[in-house]
Amino acid sequence: MWKVTLLACGGLLLAWFFGNFVCLGWFQQDSSVKPKTQQSKHPSKASPDSQDQSCFCHLTGVLDDCFCDVESIDVFNNFKVYPRIKRLTEKDYFRYYRVNLKRPCPFWPNDAQCAIKDCHVEPCPESQIPVGIKSGNYNKFSHAATAVSEVTECEQAKDLGAINSTLSHQSKEAFADWARHDDAQDHFCELDDETSPDSEYVDLLLNPERYTGYKGPSAWRVWNSIYEENCFKPRSVYRPLNPLAPSRGDDDGEGFYTWLEGLCLEKRVFYRLISGLHSSINIHLCAEYLLDEGWGRSVWGPNVQEFRQRFDTAETKGEGTRRLKNLYFLYLIELRALYKVSPYFERAFVNLYTGNQQEDGATKELLLQFFNEIRSFPMHFDEKSMFAGQKIEAKILKEEFRLHFKNISRIMDCVGCSKCRLWGKLQTQGLGTALKILFSEKEIQNLPEHSPSKGFQLTRQEIVALLNGFGRLSTSIQQLHSFRLLLKDHRRCDCTWGRRIGFKGSVLHISRRLEVTQFQEPLGLREKQL
Repeated sequence: MWKVTLLACGGLLLAWFFGNFVCLGWFQQDSSVKPKTQQSKHPSKASPDSQDQSCFCHLTGVLDDCFCDVESIDVFNNFKVYPRIKRLTEKDYFRYYRVNLKRPCPFWPNDAQCAIKDCHVEPCPESQIPVGIKSGNYNKFSHAATAVSEVTECEQAKDLGAINSTLSHQSKEAFADWARHDDAQDHFCELDDETSPDSEYVDLLLNPERYTGYKGPSAWRVWNSIYEENCFKPRSVYRPLNPLAPSRGDDDGEGFYTWLEGLCLEKRVFYRLISGLHSSINIHLCAEYLLDEGWGRSVWGPNVQEFRQRFDTAETKGEGTRRLKNLYFLYLIELRALYKVSPYFERAFVNLYTGNQQEDGATKELLLQFFNEIRSFPMHFDEKSMFAGQKIEAKILKEEFRLHFKNISRIMDCVGCSKCRLWGKLQTQGLGTALKILFSEKEIQNLPEHSPSKGFQLTRQEIVALLNGFGRLSTSIQQLHSFRLLLKDHRRCDCTWGRRIGFKGSVLHISRRLEVTQFQEPLGLREKQL
């Protein structure tokens, strides 16, 4: 009897060992031996064992046009920045955003309005808006600031109105002040008229950015207009994976990137900012995807297959890694802007005013802690390398840069989905505010300590857009970490299932395409990143 038992145990042990050997050999091939499919010219034929992680295998190292690496940003953001920016954007001052979602598209008829229920934006009732926010002093932060500003304006009016021998000198000073103010107010965005009856307050926490089902030609037209008409690109140069461009066969985009690398730094930066913003938005849609509509209750969550469709190296012919690196580049740009603007908020009289004194104090303290964390980051982007040529040429290029971006902010009024339009306008305005800050360095350096500035000013809407826009980028990088873990778990699940079914080679093929319920195929057609 004991011999039979021993033989049975030995057989089970051999089966377990052989099953593990086959499974590990299938899913974890030695990286030193490259399969022929990995050496193929077309990455779409990548081997199954590398597919799950191919979105991230090249997302490493130093970024182009700066001296920062992906790994440092990951650690800094996920452990220091993300927890604080998340708490900050949940505060009353930052959660209410005034926006006009009814502005007509200035470029083509609004013929593609989304009728899907998840595209709808629920405006906030006037009674729920904090009194300090709806008071109408959009350029003020506190009662103290308002009072100082009114006294200063009255004194200026009195001095300028006096007829005496110093009038000419004072006029010159006033005109110089106004000129400096106008230079600093060179907006990079088409701002909504906050006094318009069509402008409404929206609670951003109750209208989160996520997949709504808005896709297809309407969405493609928006992004195509942004890339083709506003990124300094001639029509003879074709972007890779553009669904609206003529078929280019096996064109892998090398011609496009050869052209891009030949541009000046400023125009390269412009393209990378737009690509990074587009990537960030796509990550949000993949992370908050409609998995199940259920019976009156929708289920939202990460869709790994959709993430692969947009960023996988094989699916995108290598574009995925470039897109993700552009996200990190955009993150550095906005991080630098926050670093530069911190003295503006550190002045004692600046309070993020909502009418709730205790809440306002806590919000200001949290914001200052956030700025302290940003200062600790050692690898900030150096914006001084931009527009550093001859003054006349640099000025022309800067104005061209500003007008192109301002035009993109106008295109956001052409988005057919109201919720997509809301978050598109907010994130575009946030980036525009960051650019305004980076190019107003002298005005920020000369800020008065105890009174409002003549040369540099931010409206409440710009502040809300700046912090929430950066919050979206921080969330994207945190969500990338989550997707990395999900892909690893997905691969482990496949391997565990492969072990469980035994070592019959013909059955193991099934586990290669196993999809668990959490990672189900997306509903309907996918909207690929252009």
